[in-house]
Amino acid sequence: MGAENNESLDLLSVFLTGIPGLEAQHGWLSILFFTMYTVDIVGNSLIMAAVQADPALHEPMYLFLSMLSVTEVGVSVSTLPTVMGILWFDARQIDFDGCLSQMFFIHTFSCMESGVLLAMSYDRFVAIYNPLRYIAILTPPRIISTGLGISLKSVTLMAPLPILLRQLHYCHINVLSYSYCLHSDLIQLPCADTKLNSILGLAIVLATFGLDSLLIMVSYILILHTVLGIASREGQQKALNTCVSHICAVLVYYVPMIGVSVMHRAAKHASPLVHTLMSSIYLFVPPVLNPIIYSIKTKPIQQGIATLFSCKRQLL
Repeated sequence: MGAENNESLDLLSVFLTGIPGLEAQHGWLSILFFTMYTVDIVGNSLIMAAVQADPALHEPMYLFLSMLSVTEVGVSVSTLPTVMGILWFDARQIDFDGCLSQMFFIHTFSCMESGVLLAMSYDRFVAIYNPLRYIAILTPPRIISTGLGISLKSVTLMAPLPILLRQLHYCHINVLSYSYCLHSDLIQLPCADTKLNSILGLAIVLATFGLDSLLIMVSYILILHTVLGIASREGQQKALNTCVSHICAVLVYYVPMIGVSVMHRAAKHASPLVHTLMSSIYLFVPPVLNPIIYSIKTKPIQQGIATLFSCKRQLL
C-alpha cells in the first residue's frame, strides 16, 4: 500500500488557482507583483550589503536587521516562481513534491522571520534596560548562535509537515486556493483523516508565532516600564525612538497574520478573492515595507546604503 501510494504521489500534480475572479487582469497584476518582488529583493539585499560592508553597522541591532532581510528574501524567493509563472504564463500546474518543497520553505522562512523579530525585541530591551552592558551582552558569537538557533528551530518544526503529508492517500481533486502551496490548503486534499496534521499545524503555530508574539509583548511591557523610569522627557523620547522601526516591523508582520486567521475562521463564506488577497498581504507586504521603514527611520542604514553606492561609483 505504501509503495502504491508513493508511486501515485510521483504522478500527482497540483493545480494552483491564482487570483480568482481577476484572471483577465493578470497582465496588470504581474506588473504590481513584479514591482513588489523587485522592491523586496533589492531593498533587503541593499540592507544586507550595507550592514556587511560598513563596520559602523556591525552592532547587534543591525546584525539582527540583516537576519530579518535574509528571511524576507527567503519568503519572496519561495513564492516567486509559481506566482509569476501564473501571472505571466498561466502555468498553474506543479508536481506534488515541488509543492511540498515550496510549502516547507514558505513556512520555514516565515517562522524564522517571527523568531528574528523576537530576537530584535530582546535587543531593544537590553539596549534600553542595560545600555552600558549592551555590547557585552549581545556579542557577535551570541548573535550568530541566536540566528543559528532560530534557523534550526524553524527547520526542525517544519520538517514533519511535508513528511506527514506524503504518507496520506490523495483523491483526484488536487486544486489549491492560492498561487503557492500552504499547509492549511494542502491538508484539504487527502481522502484520509488529516486530524494529526491539523493538530501538528496548530501546535507549531502556537509554539512559534503565538509564543513569539507573546514574548514580544512582554518585552515591550518591560521596555515601557524602563522608559517611564527615565527622569527626563527627552531621554524617554530618545529611548522610544530607537524602537519605532521595530514596532512598525512587528505590526506589519503580525496584523496581516491575525487578519488572515480571523478571516479563515470567522468569514469562511467570504469571496475566495478576499481570502486570496488577505493571504497575499500577509506574505508580500512585510518584505516590501520593512526595508522602506528601516531606510526611512534609521539614519545609520541610510548612511550605509549611501556609502555602498558611493563606493560602487568610485570603482566604476
